This record gives sequence, C-alpha cells and structure tokens, in this order.
Amino acid sequence: MTARRPSLSPLLQRLRDRSPGLGAGLLGGAVAAGLGLGSLAVLVLALWISSPYPDSGPGGALHVAAALWLLAHGVELVRTDTLSGAPLPVGVTPLLLLALPVWLLHRAARDATEVPAEPDGPPPVPARTAWTGVVLGYLGVGGAAALYCSGSELRSSWAWVTVCLPLVAAGAAASGVWAAHGCPREPVLRLLLVLPDRLRLLLFGSDAGPRLGAAVRAAGAGTAVLSGGGALLLAGSLVLHGPAARASFLQLTEGWTGRFAVLLLGIALIPNAAVWAASYSLGPGFALGAGHLVHPLASDPAPLLPPFPLLAAVPDAGPGSRLTWAVGVVPVVAGVTVAWFVARAAVRLGVRDEQGRRAPAPASPAPWPAARTAGVLVLSALVCAGFLALLAALSGGPLGTAALSRFGPVWWQSGGATAVWITVTGLPVVLTVRGWRLWRRGVHARAVPGQGTGAGRGTGAGRTAARSVAEAAGGSAKGAVPRAAAQDSPKDAAGRAAKGAGRAAAPSTGPGEDELYDFVPAQDPFPPAWQHDDLARASRWAALREASAPPEAAGRPAEKGSAPTGGPADGNGTDGAPGTDEAPGTAGKGDTAGPAGTAGQNLAAGPAGPAGPAGPAGPAGEAKNHAAGSTGPAADSAAEPDESGPEGGAP
Repeated sequence: MTARRPSLSPLLQRLRDRSPGLGAGLLGGAVAAGLGLGSLAVLVLALWISSPYPDSGPGGALHVAAALWLLAHGVELVRTDTLSGAPLPVGVTPLLLLALPVWLLHRAARDATEVPAEPDGPPPVPARTAWTGVVLGYLGVGGAAALYCSGSELRSSWAWVTVCLPLVAAGAAASGVWAAHGCPREPVLRLLLVLPDRLRLLLFGSDAGPRLGAAVRAAGAGTAVLSGGGALLLAGSLVLHGPAARASFLQLTEGWTGRFAVLLLGIALIPNAAVWAASYSLGPGFALGAGHLVHPLASDPAPLLPPFPLLAAVPDAGPGSRLTWAVGVVPVVAGVTVAWFVARAAVRLGVRDEQGRRAPAPASPAPWPAARTAGVLVLSALVCAGFLALLAALSGGPLGTAALSRFGPVWWQSGGATAVWITVTGLPVVLTVRGWRLWRRGVHARAVPGQGTGAGRGTGAGRTAARSVAEAAGGSAKGAVPRAAAQDSPKDAAGRAAKGAGRAAAPSTGPGEDELYDFVPAQDPFPPAWQHDDLARASRWAALREASAPPEAAGRPAEKGSAPTGGPADGNGTDGAPGTDEAPGTAGKGDTAGPAGTAGQNLAAGPAGPAGPAGPAGPAGEAKNHAAGSTGPAADSAAEPDESGPEGGAP
C-alpha cells in the first residue's frame, strides 16, 4: 500500500483557506472591465472582418472598440478625421451600452462582498475593502484603455475620463456592495445627515426610513411609466413615419454588413430616443441642434439632419395638433401611478386569507395623516424628477460644433416639468385614494368580528369538533362512572364522576382542537401496548390484587373469633391500596343461607343495603364475606355466630 498524496499542495491549500481581501476586489474589478472591453472588441472585429471595404487594419478596429467602451461610460470623444480638419466632439452616450459596464461592476462588487456559504469558510470581506478593490481594479483597466486610444482618430477627452469613469465605477460598485448586504437603509439614511436639520425634518420627518422607502418606490414606478410611455410614443411615431424611416435606413449603406451595423447602432440608441419622447410628452421637448426645438405645441426640426431611422420619427414641422397634444396622457398616468403607490404606503389594508378575502393585519401601522401623505407625494415627485433629469443628461450631448452642438433634451427643464406634472396630477389622486382606502379599512374592521371568530365563539368547524370531542368524552364518562360505581365507594365514585364530567365539559367551553393549532395533530405512530382507559386500569389493579393477596384455605372452617378473610375489621381493604375496586364498609344485599348454614353473601358493591335474614349457623359458626373490599360493621354483624342457634352458646 502506498500513501495517498494530498489533493492539493500546501501552497494551494493556504491560498484557498486564506481570508480574501483587497486582492480579490482588484481582480474582480479588472475582470469586469476586461469583459466589457472584450465584448465590444469582438463585435467591432466581427464587423470589420465582414466589411468588404475596411478603412484600416485590426489596430484601428481595436481603437474604435476602446473608444466605444469609454463612450459607454459617458466620456466625450473627439473625432479628428473631419473634412474641415478641426476636431469635433461626440458626446451622445448610447444608454444600452451604458447598461453593460454598470451590470458588470454591480456583479463584481456583489461577488467580492458575498458571505461564503460554508460555515468553516473564510470571513466575509468588509464593504469598504471590497468596494475599494473593485473600483481601483476597474479604473486601472479604464486608464489603460484611455491611453491606448489617445493617439487614434477617435480619442477620448481626458477631462471627461477623470470625471465620468470614476463616477460610474464608484456608483455601480456601491450598488453591488449594498445589494450584497441585503439593501440596508442605514447607509442611505446616513447620507441625509448632510442636509440641514430643518430641511430634513420638513422633507422626511421623524420616520425617515418608511417615508424615504415609499418615496423611492413611487418615484421608480413613475420613472418606469414615463420611460415606457416614451417608448410607446416612439413606436407609434415610427409606424406613422414608416416609409421615411425605411428610406433613410436603405440610404445610409448598401451592403448587408453596413446595414447590420446601422441596425445595431439604432438598437443601442432606442433607450435614448425613449427618453427624448418622454421629455416631449412632458412639454419641454428636445433639441435637434442649436435653436431647433421640438415640443407638442410646435415643431421646428433642423433642415439638414443626417439620414437615420430614429431621426425620421421626429414629428413634422409646424404647430401642434390634437394628436401631439394627446401625448400629455403619459405624464398624467405617471402622476396617478406615483399617487397610487404613495396612498398604498399611507394606508395599509392588510393581507388576504386563503379564500381571497382581505382582513386587517394585526400589526399594521397607523395611517398617515393627509399632510404627511401629501408631503411624501411631493418628495416622490422630486426623486422622480432627479431620475429623469439624470437620464436626460446622459441621453443627449453634442455631435459637432455650431448647429450640431446641442442634441437631446435639456436636463433641468425635463426634471422641472416632471416634478410639476406629478405634483399637480398626483395630489388630488393621492388624497382621494387615501380616503377610499381608509373607508375600506373601516369596513373590513367592522366586518371581521361579525363572522363568528370572536373570543369564546369559534368557527363552525371548531364548534363541531368541540361538540364531537365533548360527546365522546361524555360517552366515555358515562361508561366509566357505572363501572367505578360498581366497584368503588359512594364517595370515590362521586369524585371520579365529577372529574369525568369536568373533563367532558371542558372542550365545549374553549376553542376546538383545530383552532389551537395550525394543523391537525397526527396520530402516534408508536401506540402503547395497552389503552389508558378505565377498563384496562381496573383489570390491571385486579391482577395485582390477586397476585398480592394470600391464598385462602377453601373448605376449612374458620375458628371462632378470628378475623374475616376480607381483612381487618377497620374499614380498610385487604391490601390497603387506595383506589382499588373494593368498597370499604358496605354490605350487600343479604340472601338466605344455603344448606351449609352460612349467613347471606354480599354479591354487589354499592350503597349499604339491608341485611338479609340470617339462617342457622353452619359448622364454622361464622359467615364469609365474599364482597370485594373491606369488611365493615354490617359485615362484622353478619359474620358473628347466631347465639340463638342450636349450636350457639353464650360467650
């Protein structure tokens, strides 16, 4: 036999068991940046290979991929190969490309902070360490990419690199670390300490956590409605301007490779166009060059726009019409949605039961006052305005100089219009919905106690179960009391009957067995060898008594003056064990003496009956008490020899 080698070398074992720290975060950030760069590089190289007339070699394609990766972070690029020779800026960020680095950074930071599932695994990485490692690793690769494309025809602006790249990396990594720790509210509330005390109390009040959470959820719902409504407006405009969009798509290029590239660019810019359409529905609209605004009241598109399918969906020039005014329904729906979310947070109705009926929750918070509800709505409008202003700033930018220096919506105008629309349309809706939910809550609160579930009543099933348990207990008590009465004394029989009656009546006064537990208790899979009822208990005591009693000499006459076989004449049983089936001090119904001349036999236990007529004494001169139990005074008198008999004499 040979000794088995360990599966891992000592060095690898130490590397596996060591506590992860800053190195793991650095590696995760670098891998996230490399995946983003690699994805764009593969796409650009595939288009370059399939192009019939490439303008440059593979180095140029890789430079374009690095520049597009930086543009996805909001970095403004500079194009140097122009007809005039003057560099022109390119600052429109495709929002679909921005989603790729944000998602990769979020995943890297979350994986670097997650707690290991093994109990004996390494300890979790601190949040600050993981965040610092991921950000530094990502910025290292990003700086190298900016250096790589700095000498190409499409280079990055270093001022934008130093601002946009760290902001995107820090924000996405912070969201990943926050999600890895279960999205706690404490870090967010800690950020509110930078606000003045009066402003913080005015906006959030004393319960900042619930109010801020409700405001953020409502603002997220409102932003989703605005973005989705903008996408619907974009799709409708593309359908109305279908021939123009198709002509512009075919006019740009003739090869399938070029058309595929135009299609990919259009797909990447669809989120931008949806934000532009949302700003159009809000009122401020968007700009198609310096001095050319497009809004619902009037449209003045620039005459020298490049042919592009998304630009073909711009409304026609001229004053607005009823069709363009109808786009105002999008912010109205957004305001109603925000108001509905705020009203739900203000008044909790409760949970639904298995039958689908809603009942008030036992620990539901108190409803918010009307002033607080309106304040949370205003706060939601401000948060939603911040979201849309950020999207508007990212979706627009310059495409050149002079007339092409301004494309897209103005961020502060879009944000201000969002706040006004949601506040104006949401205030009456949130107060109305709040009152309606308060009325429903009162109706449910009054209806639930009347269903028979109050204290001491129970449901129908509970009452039926309790009645069946009481009947079963009463039946067993009725069957047990006669048996006990036939063997016990009147005092013990009465006590046992009272206990049985108490146990039988107990289930009928309280809730049933199915109301005390969430499930019906299962039967014992290992039952005992005997049942604990009165009959089994009596049989066991009889067997024990027979085994412990001394054997009697059958047929031998007892001596005169000796104690009877039932035990000492003091009212106690033969074995002195309480609770036996003997009835001390009772005499049965007397029968006439048999041929042996003995006295009557006590055949039944129970209350003392009249003594039977004593027959002539037998040879033994005494009578036997055959009743189970002790010998009482009546039995003693029956056991004495008859002095008037022929063989009896005076003592």
